Amino acid sequence: MPAHIPFEELGEGFADVATPADFPKHIIRYRNGRAAKSVGLPVDDDGFWTDHFGKFKPLENNLSEPLAIRYHGHQFQQYNPEIGDGRGFLFAQLRANDGRLLDLATKGSGQTKYSRFGDGRLTLKGGVREILATEMLEASGVYTSKTLSLIETGEQLARNDEPSPTRSSVMVRLGHSHIRFGAFQRLGYLGDAERIETLLRHVRQYYHDDIPDTEIGELAPALLKRISDRTASMVASWMAAGFVHGVMNTDNMNITGETFDFGPYRFLPHSDPKFTAAYFDQNGLYAFGRQPAAALWNLQQLGGVLTLVSEADDLSTSLQTYNEAYQAALRKHVFFQLGLKQSDLGTDLSFIQSFFSWMTESEAPWHQVFFDWFCAPAGPDRHKNSPAKAYYDKDDFTPIKQALLGREAEQPERLDHAYFQRSTPETLLINEIETLWDAIADHDDWSLFQAKLNGIAMKREAMCHLID
Repeated sequence: MPAHIPFEELGEGFADVATPADFPKHIIRYRNGRAAKSVGLPVDDDGFWTDHFGKFKPLENNLSEPLAIRYHGHQFQQYNPEIGDGRGFLFAQLRANDGRLLDLATKGSGQTKYSRFGDGRLTLKGGVREILATEMLEASGVYTSKTLSLIETGEQLARNDEPSPTRSSVMVRLGHSHIRFGAFQRLGYLGDAERIETLLRHVRQYYHDDIPDTEIGELAPALLKRISDRTASMVASWMAAGFVHGVMNTDNMNITGETFDFGPYRFLPHSDPKFTAAYFDQNGLYAFGRQPAAALWNLQQLGGVLTLVSEADDLSTSLQTYNEAYQAALRKHVFFQLGLKQSDLGTDLSFIQSFFSWMTESEAPWHQVFFDWFCAPAGPDRHKNSPAKAYYDKDDFTPIKQALLGREAEQPERLDHAYFQRSTPETLLINEIETLWDAIADHDDWSLFQAKLNGIAMKREAMCHLID
C-alpha cells in the first residue's frame, strides 16, 4: 500500500497529472551522493538511477504519477496567468535524515498542459549550469536546493540563446518545498479563499510547524512574517556571496526561503550594484543591488493575495520588519564569508556599508577579497601573496584593513585547511562556465567540470559550509 504523501492531502485544484517524456537515451552525467544519502536513496545503482530519474518509474510507496503544479506569477512584475509547471513536475516527496519534508522535482522531463509553445526539455548546458550553481551556493553558506541528478537524453534541441542544435538532458532537484508564491497568486486570481486557507494550513503543518495552528486570520500574517524573514535571509546570503539570481519572478520564490529555479545567474567579478545577469533584463530590474527590493516587492504581492483570508493591516505589519530582518541576515552572512565573529549590530552594519562601498569604488575582485581576508586576525599576512595585493596597498583600504584586523576570527583553525593554502579562491565566473562547457560540447570532455566540482567541494569543506 502506498505511503501517505503530504502533497496529496491538498486534494483537487492544486496540480495536474503529468506524463514523463520517453527519451531515446539515458546517459548518467551527474549524481549527488551526499544529497541521495540524506534521503535514503542508493548512490551507485545505475539501474535505479535510470529507472527513476530518467524514465521516472514511481518510487516505491510514493506518488504513483507525477504532478505538474498549478501556479501563476509576476514575471518581471507583469502578471502572467498562463504559466505553471511547463517542463517539470513533482515526482516524489521524501523525509530527510533531519526530518524535513523534501521534494524531488524535475526540469526538462517533458511537456505538460502548462508548456504552451515550449518543448518541455532542458539543454545539457542548462543542467550543467544548475549543478555548478547549487554546489557553489551551498559551499558559500546559501540555503539552496540540491541538484540530485542529471541524465543526458539523446535529443537535439533548438534554442535562441545558445548554439543549436544542442544536447538535451533531464534534471532532478531535491528541494525544501515546491510551493511557490505563484501557487497562492493563482488561487487569489480565481478568488478561491477556501483553497488559499487549505494551502496555508498545509504550509504551516509541513514547513513551519512551530507556528501555532490558529484561526486563519491570525495564521496568515504569522506565516507571511516567517516567509518574509526566510526570504530576507536568502537574499542577504546572495548579496554576501556575490550572487545574482537573474530572474526573481514571484513564481521563482518559494515558501521556505530556499534558492531554486536557476536561469541566467551570474557571480560577480567585482562589486557593481548595477550588474545584471539576464541578457533580457534590459532595465536591470533584477540587478545585483536591486535584489533586496525585488524580494520585498514579491512578498507584497503574496501579502495582497492573503487579504482574501486576513486583514490587510495585519498582513502589512508582517512585512514591516523585512528591512530589519534583511540587515540582521546580511550581517550574519557577510561575517560568515569573512570568517569573523559578530559584535554590536550598529557597528557591524556600519562596517559592512564601508566595506561594500570600498569594494564597489575600488573594483577589487569580489571573491579574492573575501578569500584573502578570511579569518584575517588569525592570518594577517595571507593577503601579501595575493594577486589582488595592489588593492590593499592603497590608502583607501587602510580603514577597512584596520577594521578587519581589529575583530575576532570565527573558528580560525579553518585557515589550516589546504584550501586556504592556495593563492586564489574557487570561483564560478561566466568565463569559467563557458570554458568547461566548451570542453563538453566540443570533445565530450568532462574533466574541467569535475575539477570545478572538486574545487567547490574543497571550499565547502574548508568553510564548514552550513550556517543556521
